[in-house]
Amino acid sequence: MRRVRGAAVLAVLLLLVVVTGLWHITQGTSGVGFWDLVGGRGDVGGVPISDVLAGSRLPRVLAGIAVGVALGSAGALLQSVTRNTLAAPDTLAVTSGAYFALCLVSAFSLTVPLWASGTIAFVGGLLAAALVLGLVGTASGTASTRLILAGSAVAMALDAATAMLLILFKESTTGLYAWGSGSLAQLNIDAAVRAVPVIVVVLVVALLLSRRLDVLGLGDDAATSLGVPVRSTRVVAILCAVLLTSISVTLAGPLAFVGLAAPVAVRLIAGRIGRHAFLIPASGLVGALFVLLADSVLRAVMGAQAAASIPTGIPTSLLGAIVIVILALRLRDGGTAPVSRIKLRTRRRFVTVLIVAAVLLLAAAVLGLLAGSLWLRTGDIALWLQGAAPDLIGRALDDRAPRVAAAVVAGAALALAGTLVQGTVRNPLAEPGILGITAGAGLGAVIVVTSAASGGRTALIVTAVALGLGTFALIAVLAWRGGLLPDRFLLIGIGCGYALGDVSTFLLLRADPWDTPRILTWLSGTTYGRSFADVLPVAVVLLLATPVVLGLRRELDLLAIDEDTPKIFGVRREGARLSLLTIAAVVAAVSVIAVGVVGFVGLVAPHIARGLVGVRHGRIVPVAMLIGALLVSLADTLGRTVIAPSQIPAGLMMALIGAPYFIWLLRSQNPGPGR
Repeated sequence: MRRVRGAAVLAVLLLLVVVTGLWHITQGTSGVGFWDLVGGRGDVGGVPISDVLAGSRLPRVLAGIAVGVALGSAGALLQSVTRNTLAAPDTLAVTSGAYFALCLVSAFSLTVPLWASGTIAFVGGLLAAALVLGLVGTASGTASTRLILAGSAVAMALDAATAMLLILFKESTTGLYAWGSGSLAQLNIDAAVRAVPVIVVVLVVALLLSRRLDVLGLGDDAATSLGVPVRSTRVVAILCAVLLTSISVTLAGPLAFVGLAAPVAVRLIAGRIGRHAFLIPASGLVGALFVLLADSVLRAVMGAQAAASIPTGIPTSLLGAIVIVILALRLRDGGTAPVSRIKLRTRRRFVTVLIVAAVLLLAAAVLGLLAGSLWLRTGDIALWLQGAAPDLIGRALDDRAPRVAAAVVAGAALALAGTLVQGTVRNPLAEPGILGITAGAGLGAVIVVTSAASGGRTALIVTAVALGLGTFALIAVLAWRGGLLPDRFLLIGIGCGYALGDVSTFLLLRADPWDTPRILTWLSGTTYGRSFADVLPVAVVLLLATPVVLGLRRELDLLAIDEDTPKIFGVRREGARLSLLTIAAVVAAVSVIAVGVVGFVGLVAPHIARGLVGVRHGRIVPVAMLIGALLVSLADTLGRTVIAPSQIPAGLMMALIGAPYFIWLLRSQNPGPGR
């Protein structure tokens, strides 16, 4: 009966894919509609219908089916290997790795055939997946939050590197931003026809693994005792998933979250069938159905002409973000690892670290004033302070001084926010971006730029801060079910961040293309064009928030231990957690005034401070703020000097600096199978 039921479900899914594909064929920009196709007419408006079908409609439909099948099956394989329903090509950074590899080739104007593009994407995706899975491990199942944090952080670093390529090589990467959101537009049917046989072969290999994957679901020990080679099964399954993803990226760009949503949907509608001989093809068919429906509904709602500029990846990514939030709402908190696993440090060490960090920050600030396309001397700074500097030097320092100040205050603000987030959610791998501030602020800036609203920079800043705080409030409301549990809060924040990022991409692609590089630069984090007026609000908020946080240091110390300790000591756990997270949200939101959107600072700075001065937040907070200011200041200076007179946004430099440290941090947090 199980096999009969499985076959019936597959037949229904196949029928739905065929029907949706036929609906999709009737849509397009040429004016050829349903009645033209079924009426047997030879041409419409002088355009042969056969040319429309062969040149546009069929290639798009076939590409949608091929990409959906590939991504849905890849997601099913990855979820089975990791035994985690949140594993997917996107959450394991496979898509980001493949996209970065292809952008790297395009940036250097290298022309390669289709098969070589697929190989390049495969290598990039495989390296990214190996990195994420190597960091978190798969031997005994991986905690959802840890896996998503690892994949999101590695994807963030790869996306930052990709954004840098798009900014620095604008001429040779034209059009890649839109393609980077996933597009089914095809020049002809050749690419899809060549991809289909490869997908079929990989699926056959995956189906041959189905019995092994069924047993692997019982656990490593049970599978080994039943004679299943666990390691080789995992390796082959991951290789199949990455190969399917690379084919998809080569064919249609990074089409987000189909690999996450399709297997989850299959389990929800036919969970009891369960066997991989059913799960893999069913996930592929559901993936194809999702892709075709997303493209068809987008065209039906917006019209074929308007929808042509909107990548299919945007609605599919929104779908995936909704799935993450729904799964997070159903999640029972697993009790994230406490951050307080470091030895206590002496007061003398704290004072020494504080002084050294302050001296290094001062040195970095001076370096920021001296470095640039025109290198200055310390005497020039003295002349500038006295108002006696030559005109060229004066203009240089008038530009650099506000940028250095912006980097310092923004770095301190992000570090403070990161310290609060890591302490309250008890996860040393969390960072302020999960509060929704980054995505909300980015969306606010995009709304102002793309709507041509009056108010200039002031309107941009006010809207960015307001939407950042509004996003945090939404995440807090969604996560508040029986208490603000850390794991649930983290996952809902990540899901909302993805959704808002998709809305930003949607607005950017509908706007003037000339605005895209400018807003991309702002979203990448930059101090360019800053004035002391931009620095003042951040400094004021820091001066007000820091004493309040230090006054709540006892509550923060207790929250960082576990869920029960605060109750024992009479601390209102939920109230304290919400208050601290609200302060973090305000501080992080205001930081966008100074530097735009910058990641990794709130992740790296608190962890370095914790390792240097111990677990007491009364000591962590000031040291982390100094380290955060130091990191952003150095990132800004490097960005202004490495390829001067061109500049790299500080946020991208921070991602490139912070990614290696994060990898080491995540590896050190991995307990490993034998510990």
